[in-house]
Amino acid sequence: MAKMNLLLFFFVVALVVLPLLFVKNSEFGGADGKAEEAIQEINPNYEPWFQPLIEPPGGETESLLFAVQAAIGAGIVGYAVGLYRGRSRKQAAVEEKRM
Repeated sequence: MAKMNLLLFFFVVALVVLPLLFVKNSEFGGADGKAEEAIQEINPNYEPWFQPLIEPPGGETESLLFAVQAAIGAGIVGYAVGLYRGRSRKQAAVEEKRM
């Protein structure tokens, strides 16, 4: 079972990393780009305080990373809900046997 989980983990990592390496010049406009345009309209001389550590190859890559982040968060929340639900059912079954 642990080997299967490890294999699935590496498969998911590959699904995330391979598009980052092979999909170039992908463009997708989002809220960040719109905010940058609005700032430039308000103050054309504005200089950002810092630069990104890693610049993704395109906008769709940013969307992919956001989707992966959301999926990981949903997985964690789903796991926690299932864990606590299972614990409460187990506790209820133990209490029912005591009566």
